[in-house]
Amino acid sequence: MLRKGLLVAAMAGMLSAGAFAAEVFVRVGPPHPVAERVTVRPGPEYVWTPGYHRWDGRAYVWTPGAWVMPPHRHAHWVAHRWEHRRGGWVFVEGHWR
Repeated sequence: MLRKGLLVAAMAGMLSAGAFAAEVFVRVGPPHPVAERVTVRPGPEYVWTPGYHRWDGRAYVWTPGAWVMPPHRHAHWVAHRWEHRRGGWVFVEGHWR
């Protein structure tokens, strides 16, 4: 019985994660990045994550960069980006590596 419950929970988790993994596809290319003023680092362990343009369903909107704490030591931030694919642009979320 416990094994069946764990299997059901695992399947529900995979389905809910997949529901949020849809690609954002836009036919119009993103504007050039905005030149940002990087503020003073709040502490030596913080990492700057640059701003990026996101698509709001009608137009590109600038999301400013921010200082963030890495999830673990030696983590490296891979920035958000737009990739040109199949006659349009696909948004690739930034992530920690």
